[in-house]
Amino acid sequence: MSLRQMEYFLTVVEEASFTRAAEALHVTQPALSHQIKALEKAVGGALLERMPRGVRLTPMGRAYLPHAELAVRSAARARRAARAAAGAEGGELHIAALHSIAVGALPDVFARWREAHPQVLLRLHEYATSDALEEAVQRGTADLAVGPEPAGRPGTVVPVGEEEVVLVVPFDDRLAGRTTVTLPELAERAWIRCAMEPVVHGERFLDRACGQAGFRPRTAVWTEHTSTAVRMAAAGVGICVAPAHVVRGAVGEDCVVLTPDPAWKRTLTVYARVPPAGAAAAFVDLLRAAWPSAGPGGGARAQDGCGPVARRAR
Repeated sequence: MSLRQMEYFLTVVEEASFTRAAEALHVTQPALSHQIKALEKAVGGALLERMPRGVRLTPMGRAYLPHAELAVRSAARARRAARAAAGAEGGELHIAALHSIAVGALPDVFARWREAHPQVLLRLHEYATSDALEEAVQRGTADLAVGPEPAGRPGTVVPVGEEEVVLVVPFDDRLAGRTTVTLPELAERAWIRCAMEPVVHGERFLDRACGQAGFRPRTAVWTEHTSTAVRMAAAGVGICVAPAHVVRGAVGEDCVVLTPDPAWKRTLTVYARVPPAGAAAAFVDLLRAAWPSAGPGGGARAQDGCGPVARRAR
């Protein structure tokens, strides 16, 4: 079996049609069918079932699919690494990140990268949860991932910095004049929750934190994205929890940022299945250097001794 046959197979699966796949690959349908038959012969059985309207995977095809995806993506990653190995001056780099990091911290980092390496194309893949992010890296979707330290230790893991998690309230809130707040003080308040909220030991972060404080959070609204939750909180719908870099760097709504007491922080990392080289290594170096200005406080890391203050987030 060849890499080209795997690519043809994946395209047929994606298009669910030999006709559409042939058009996408710019080959004739008989040539495509010949390559798929050759692949099935090499594998030892049918991978695709021809239907009156389209195709579908056989049980053997379903088992074969993830391995073919990994092989094709690994080959593409190898080509990118080879082109960029001589100084990160060509090719492209695929970065995977949690949505909150992508919208809050990465724009500044990407801008610096484009200034330093304008010939390297960046492709950003965004994910809602850490589990989805780790799975994407294991499947070879991206060269690098940016997120919390992975549970599975996929290969190379490099610490980047700390992410500060804050509380957001509107300017007319009774807490607006405060700098910090304890969770028990919020027992009767309504909360804006987000589908992207981290899960800790099988429990959503806010449920776990409030449970330890002796109450269960009363949810007013569920949102899909962190940025939406912050806008809702700024409008006075309820309190929300969000990474500080999302509130201060991306949302653009007037609101007050409060630091929980004790403070909520988590270590962020950049990780990959193989040691970064070429463009990937250059991006890791830039990310680590840029993170203090991209993170909490707009220029100082939380552990540098900056006291918590209530700030206007613009």
